Amino acid sequence: MTPLDDEDVPHLQQEVQRLLGRCILRLQQYERLIKALVAHHSLSGPIHDLERVRAARIDGTARKTLGSLVGDLLGSYVVADEIGPPEGTTNNFPEAPDWFTMQMTVRLPDTGFARLECELRDMVDLRNNLVHHFIDHHDLWTADGCHDAQDALVAAYSRIDQHLAQLQEWAEDMQKLRLAAAEAMQTQVFKDFLINGISSDETVNWIASGIVIALREAFDVLADDGWALLAEAEKWITARHPEQLPSKYGCQSWRQVVHKAPNLDLRYFVIDGKRSAFYRPQTSQ
Repeated sequence: MTPLDDEDVPHLQQEVQRLLGRCILRLQQYERLIKALVAHHSLSGPIHDLERVRAARIDGTARKTLGSLVGDLLGSYVVADEIGPPEGTTNNFPEAPDWFTMQMTVRLPDTGFARLECELRDMVDLRNNLVHHFIDHHDLWTADGCHDAQDALVAAYSRIDQHLAQLQEWAEDMQKLRLAAAEAMQTQVFKDFLINGISSDETVNWIASGIVIALREAFDVLADDGWALLAEAEKWITARHPEQLPSKYGCQSWRQVVHKAPNLDLRYFVIDGKRSAFYRPQTSQ
């Protein structure tokens, strides 16, 4: 074998540059995909404001470093078996009955989670070394140094590609879940649950029910001295939300609805010699 002349070094340097560029492009694909997973695996907020919340999540994720993204992914999207749901998904929102929360996770055994955590942290170190410290670790002005650098870059690309394939698998699973969720959301059962608070077993979440939300809207329009006449509220709701009927919720009258709703008060007043039902939202839950 003939030793390499100094004239071969520029050619070797060009090959190092090609391999480094290939790694950087693959890393950018990896970072883009991990940002998508972090941004889209969960969504929580008022139903009428979900698009703004989603856009804010995407925008906030776009500015994060890979290290921050890995921190967000672990324990949120990728979780160990003993880790419970994030605090935000277990809260109740009595003052915001139209609140929507969705979260997708990958659950791993404790040992698998710990191993993946180490691998993801190693990926952050690999990325930082390639971007910031590669020429500090390799002598690119000698043939031997260039060969070492090439070997390191080939190995690095293989690691990046392996982790990217794992993210792509997660992303495909997430997309399948999103499509399945979208299909389920078109069913009448889901619409009754989401809009009207009626579960599939016909139990009613009264605070989140469509008829109680309509009663609160009517109260805001009709209230006089802190109370609203229930008969007037019935007319107001019938004109604007004709689908909201007591019978939908297993009730025989509007008074029964108010009586069942834990966040509404019912009281009778005598007006012009006639006893009439009035209601108001409770000031505290």
